[in-house]
Amino acid sequence: MKRSISSITMAAAVLLTALGLLGASPTFAQSDALPKDVNPDSRNRLPLLNPADVSARARQIYDRSMAGFAGAPPKGPSMRLHGTPEAALDLQMLSPLGLNVLQIPVLVTARALDQPYEWSLHEMQGLAVSLDPAVVNVMRDNLPLTSLPATKLGAEEAVIIQVGREIFRTHQLSSATYARALRVLGERNLVDMVGEMADYASTGTSLSAFNQQMPPGFKQFLPLPFTPPSDIHPDSRNRLPLLPEPPTRPGVLYSRPLGGSPAGTGPLQIGLHARGGLKALEAGVAPRVIDVAILVTAREHQSQYDWTVNELAAVKDGLEPKVIDVIRDRGPTTGLSEQDASLIEFGRELFDKHYVTAATYARALKVFGERDLVGLVSIMGQHTGEEVLLAAFDQQLPEGQAPLCCVSGGNSQKIHRVRRNAAT
Repeated sequence: MKRSISSITMAAAVLLTALGLLGASPTFAQSDALPKDVNPDSRNRLPLLNPADVSARARQIYDRSMAGFAGAPPKGPSMRLHGTPEAALDLQMLSPLGLNVLQIPVLVTARALDQPYEWSLHEMQGLAVSLDPAVVNVMRDNLPLTSLPATKLGAEEAVIIQVGREIFRTHQLSSATYARALRVLGERNLVDMVGEMADYASTGTSLSAFNQQMPPGFKQFLPLPFTPPSDIHPDSRNRLPLLPEPPTRPGVLYSRPLGGSPAGTGPLQIGLHARGGLKALEAGVAPRVIDVAILVTAREHQSQYDWTVNELAAVKDGLEPKVIDVIRDRGPTTGLSEQDASLIEFGRELFDKHYVTAATYARALKVFGERDLVGLVSIMGQHTGEEVLLAAFDQQLPEGQAPLCCVSGGNSQKIHRVRRNAAT
């Protein structure tokens, strides 16, 4: 006799507790004994904030973010309400930190993702708005923060770099660094800085997936640990053919003349190939395919929260346990459908290597076609940004919810057995 998802979850939680698995991994294990800097109402580091209590403009932005998000309801939009309300429109003009400091979260993100297009344009923009070249060198060359004196690297710059490095290297943010960042920046500015990292991590996902390279006449300033594939169109300088672009809109990433995308390249050009957005993607692929894109993104970023809430949603969509197990355990994709295998391999390469080989790209393109592949990568980018916010503010699972991923040792196999036994 089958039980509901909630019954399975509770049964798994009880049995896992009895087995002693809920303390197996200090990084990922969920416990209702919350960390000291996590609020019991929001279950993250930010106090609970009712969207109804914020400005109408901020509420509009929140509602739009929620409506356009694929997968389980995200936490990121509500976290952003603690920042500058209109940050999604033009943070550079609204933040008190200054134009030079606002380039730091972008650059530390691009450096962590080996994203040359994003880095190169924003290095030029940073230097143009008086960001110290020595600070740029620290980020580009991954130098210790102690390599510069305080006269060169101020407290704000240093803590933003440290926050970014921890999030992208470990997929979490230590309590000590969070407390320091909160003290130096204040809550609103800290939320804004993490939001910038989330935005550019999302953008960088698409840039890397479609192999966006520098246009003619633009120098690449970021050293890479790999040679980018050469499967690009000469006009768009990425894997997608050039499409006519609409007039730029103020506040959109890369739209400004200073540091903006050269015509015919960049995230706006890539996004034109996914006409119709989420609704068009849902019409083109089954919900379970979108779930595969979300889960492989959550797994490769070791995001316990994003994995668990979306695994539960994926089960409802009919995603098979075999596919979920392969993604969770990073197992071989042999034996899976070509659709599932190609998407999983695509995501693994993208997030592990920071590029996708020509062969893996061609395989996914053949299976999904151009428009749906762009849409699926957009979903991956969306969740990459969400996971930056979840990590920074240490989002915990709902009370009583057992973790369904990322448990160390051999415990993940035990979790599988618990789930299946509870379901029969």
